[in-house]
Amino acid sequence: MRNVLLFLGILLLHQCCCFEFIIDGEWEGETSGSQDHRERHKRALLTSEEQEDFEAIRGDDITVKSYKVESRITSRFAHTTVKSSVVNSGSKAQSIGFNVQIPKQAFITNFTMNVNGITFVGSVKEKTVARNLYAQARARGKAAGIVRANSQDMETFKTEVHVPPGSNVEFELHYQEMMHRKLAVYEHILHLQPGRLVPQFKVDVYIYEPKGIAMVDTPHTLGEKFASLIKVTSSKDKAHIVFKPTIEHQRKCNNCTESSIDGVFTVRYDVHRDSNVGELLVSDGHFVHFFAPSNLSPLPKNIVFVIDVSGSMWGVKMKQTVEAMQAILNDLTIDDHFGIIDFNHNVRCWNDDLVPGSSIQVDSAKKYIQNIKPNGGTNINEALMRAVQMLVKASNYGLIDPRSVSMIILVSDGDPTVGEIKLSTIQKNVKRVMREEFSLFSLGIGFDVDFDFLERIAMENRGIAQRIYANHDAAEQLRKFYRQVSYPLLRRITIQFPEDTVSDITQNRFDKYFGGSELVVAGKVLPSDSNTLASFTTASAARLDLALETEVDTMELDQELFKQQHSFTGFARQMWAYITINQLIAERSLAPTAAKKRKITQRIMALAVEHQFVTPLTALLVESEDGGERLLADSPKDPKHGCCAGSASAVMPVSQMTFQHPPWVKITTPAPPSQVTGVLPIRITIVENDPHFIVHLPRSEMDICFNIDSKPGHILNLVSDPGTGVVVNGQLVGSKQVQKNKQNTYFGTISVYYMPEGLSVAVSPEQITLTDGNNNHSFSWGATADITQDSVKLAIMKDSHVTVTINDNIRIMVLLHRVWRKNSVNVDFLGIYIPNDNNYSSLVHGLIGQFSTEPEVSVYDIHQGADPLKNEATMEVKGNKLAVTRGWQKDYRRDKKRGTDVYCWFIHNSGKGFIDGVYTDYIVPHLNSFLQMF
Repeated sequence: MRNVLLFLGILLLHQCCCFEFIIDGEWEGETSGSQDHRERHKRALLTSEEQEDFEAIRGDDITVKSYKVESRITSRFAHTTVKSSVVNSGSKAQSIGFNVQIPKQAFITNFTMNVNGITFVGSVKEKTVARNLYAQARARGKAAGIVRANSQDMETFKTEVHVPPGSNVEFELHYQEMMHRKLAVYEHILHLQPGRLVPQFKVDVYIYEPKGIAMVDTPHTLGEKFASLIKVTSSKDKAHIVFKPTIEHQRKCNNCTESSIDGVFTVRYDVHRDSNVGELLVSDGHFVHFFAPSNLSPLPKNIVFVIDVSGSMWGVKMKQTVEAMQAILNDLTIDDHFGIIDFNHNVRCWNDDLVPGSSIQVDSAKKYIQNIKPNGGTNINEALMRAVQMLVKASNYGLIDPRSVSMIILVSDGDPTVGEIKLSTIQKNVKRVMREEFSLFSLGIGFDVDFDFLERIAMENRGIAQRIYANHDAAEQLRKFYRQVSYPLLRRITIQFPEDTVSDITQNRFDKYFGGSELVVAGKVLPSDSNTLASFTTASAARLDLALETEVDTMELDQELFKQQHSFTGFARQMWAYITINQLIAERSLAPTAAKKRKITQRIMALAVEHQFVTPLTALLVESEDGGERLLADSPKDPKHGCCAGSASAVMPVSQMTFQHPPWVKITTPAPPSQVTGVLPIRITIVENDPHFIVHLPRSEMDICFNIDSKPGHILNLVSDPGTGVVVNGQLVGSKQVQKNKQNTYFGTISVYYMPEGLSVAVSPEQITLTDGNNNHSFSWGATADITQDSVKLAIMKDSHVTVTINDNIRIMVLLHRVWRKNSVNVDFLGIYIPNDNNYSSLVHGLIGQFSTEPEVSVYDIHQGADPLKNEATMEVKGNKLAVTRGWQKDYRRDKKRGTDVYCWFIHNSGKGFIDGVYTDYIVPHLNSFLQMF
């Protein structure tokens, strides 16, 4: 486990009122790396001894004046401070304990203590340096007991101070952590178990998210009794959560002296994402890029479940595993493929091949799981070999979609006892046979499992490990983990930056992205004359290839943070260090040589000291101002003994799985520039405003204009070409109000349908949606992006236009027009720009398509009209003589505000006589409908 924090201090009172702090802990490298299976008993014993009642403040005859917790979360990075003020109100000297449970993923950054006016301040140092400074006190041979984690998600920080009667003691602990997005929310947890009534008890959580807060809530994890006392105030980008119970609120009963506050205080929230390109932030010379796309159809998945059914799984472990598997199997779809392998000393396959997730196969698999009876030993090596073989066979025979996601999920509670039992050999065997496109997830049930080993084989094979706590609701933990990896949306994600703009970037290549999670890349911003930073993201979705681009003003966020009273202004710098250190710890655990490991160790220690993080390689030395008294906050290892001694482990979050080592690659080569230019030929057919058609006739070198006066909701066919299978339709929306007895109409949706591949692109002022059969992929106007699926390409220019290209020879550009949102009349609408040189077939028709074959047009008898600025004339076209007026309309491609004038001959009566038939002939029933007439 990471960041298992040990703070052991005993303050002894001397006659001279001097304080001395003694600690005894286990230093890294001082334990044996023995593989003896007796260690399993030791691991279980350590855990059972940890189940003790927890109190934030310990001691008899003490008065707790205050207990305050404050968290400042800025852009998913939290700085939490826990403060307490205590008085020894007894008649004797005694020890007062200050205990805090912090999240496993957090790093302590500081601890200060004031005892009767003597202040002790902490500083993070390399562990060896801290050890040497502390050697004198340690040599006296005085020791304190070891306190370890006693909670599923938390670690214990503990200190004790021995003080005379009447003493005042103030404690203050700081820790920092990055919020990891899981199942579409960020969850901030504070452990509140004061153990006594507190006159001044207060929790403040401040959240600031520059892009806006989508939701924030506080689940009733403390109990319904306190629900009404939690106050949530939120605005567009800020939230403040306050919990301030009085002593009466805290009492278990009216006359009780015991506190009923006992549990975790939870805040959940998510942020607004106006595009699938991600959120790029720059502050304090560092950048952070968050990537959490949604509105994409999931990739098919191929899963082999490898389940330990050895004798140690007998009882509640097996019962809850079976319960979880029933729910997990129900989640499979017909597009998924799965297999089940159960193992003890033997290895059995429910089916020799992967099978589709049909209801018949799922029901059969559930019956098989239900009948499993645990017994025998544990042959992990052969079970994993068989699982890989199953995936390889399915891949070689083309039985699975090449764009699908393949994974192995191992559920085990013990060490190997049969077959290959050497952990390092099993690790090498799995690494050797696993393909790059496969991932291995390891779930260790209980504390007697060698979790270090499970972490190693997972990290080396593009997966993660997670401990399942058997003394909790293991079935729900298994289901929750599966939900995190059951919705893959993207593969092969790379986030890049232009050359010479950034340095020291964290992991920027990811094997998979699962819906509801988040990928995070951070780094340093190099000095530049430019005030902008750009990022380029490429990824593959279901039948889609994506190229996304975003940029940010490098000065904007710091100016905004300066205005925010409760923001954490150093978040970007600390988040970069936090991510980098955790990735280095993961790389260190997989280092192939001692020299490589030493080099990584030095880097971790340097960063931890610079950014003041207590890590497995650093310690927090707390000393008085004169350096005479010292305490030590150390970070001992998890009670586990893996295949290689002296290693530090790290569980990478689900959103950060790499398919290549080292896990972060410094890519400074810029991604290919976006192809989104939107430049179409100067002479094209245009549909703008209400809607106004401008048809360019190249041979005649003239432009013809006409309006269509129809009704909101009508769908007009613009291009219908059964020969190429292309249809372009537009649906009308009405203005907000009727003016002069007329309601203006505009195009609110443009649909481009390519029948041969069943692909439809629907463009509206809200979003761009690509649909293929049952799959829907939505993109916002908030980012520049290139999307390719088969023969269809979408090029989105941020807040401007989207160009749809089919087979590289048919193009349609849709221009976005936004109006002031408080406008009482006008609505957002779309303009359409279609080149005359599109390669249609001879069957093409539609309001625009019919003019791919240019009609013969002649204009004569030009004379001044009633409006001296508009000439009038007679036009002959298609055997009709039409009275036309000279006017102008707008082309908005280059200037969306003022437009460019296009002079044209205007035809009245909705184009009657110029178009074939009348405009009502072009009304179709659906957005993907072909025109049935002509």
